[in-house]
Amino acid sequence: MSKDMNDTNTGARGDGYDLLVAGGAGMDTIVRVPELRVPAGDSVFVPPVHDYVAHTGNGVARGAHALGLATKFIDFLGADIQGQQILATYADVGLDFSHVVSPHGTPRGVNLVDEQGRRFSFYDGRHPADLRLPRDFYLPLLERSRHVHVSITGVTADMYTDIHRLGIPSSTDLHDWDGLNPHHRHYALASDYVFLSAAAIHDRLEDVLRSIVEQGRARVVVATDGAAGCHVLERGDAKPRHFPAVRPERPVVDSNGAGDAFVSAFLYALGRGRPVDECVLAGAVSGAFACTSPGTHTEFIDRAGLQAGCAHHAGRHLTVGD
Repeated sequence: MSKDMNDTNTGARGDGYDLLVAGGAGMDTIVRVPELRVPAGDSVFVPPVHDYVAHTGNGVARGAHALGLATKFIDFLGADIQGQQILATYADVGLDFSHVVSPHGTPRGVNLVDEQGRRFSFYDGRHPADLRLPRDFYLPLLERSRHVHVSITGVTADMYTDIHRLGIPSSTDLHDWDGLNPHHRHYALASDYVFLSAAAIHDRLEDVLRSIVEQGRARVVVATDGAAGCHVLERGDAKPRHFPAVRPERPVVDSNGAGDAFVSAFLYALGRGRPVDECVLAGAVSGAFACTSPGTHTEFIDRAGLQAGCAHHAGRHLTVGD
């Protein structure tokens, strides 16, 4: 493996980074289908298939960058055509990105998206289980960061020792964790702000959220639930609170990247000292916006759009953009 510390070095401010995103770069291939099931026969015609720079860290980093946060993104990439596409995209949008070259190549995913915008993902987890970002690569960047978002891709698993030693607030997204898988649990219990999907835990929602708070260090746990909104448990609260979803202002065409958009706007509002209720609203507005553009991470809400959306849906002026 070789390192490149200055791939697209444009985002740092003199006093460091607002947000360091560790892990989660890759490519998605989007296949649009009538419904999420295997049809009869052995082939079917579909609309044009497209590739997108994607995956969870990419969505959080680019969403935060679009909102004006000084954002740094780090990960492994392969020396392949997918890696070249990712680097070109980040250079084009001005995202500060550094990577370590992996001989295993760049992770990929294939997502089926139906006519209602729902998706099912086949994730190519090609990184070996013991692959880790080198400490001498990430530590100087971590030391300059005010918050770190840790993707659950495995390559970031050993970073928490330094994160906790430095006292840097951290967050993670567990995606569709079942509440049991030990890989996800490591991230759940080590992070200060924990996001996950409610999809796999509806019958155990409160128990899973409470276990994250009671067994770990989480200050806030957010379980997003699509059109049903989200469920939020803060440390010290007796029960999770439910927040409704925000109705998108344009037609829903693709839910790819909605969760990442939620996280980036939540962290943006959090970094500006907003209360949890307003962070949740910011996340909901951003997630709804992401559902109205086709493909993965093709359009991101900006600061003005976020502030306007929050003001509209809250019925009053919010200062998340100040």
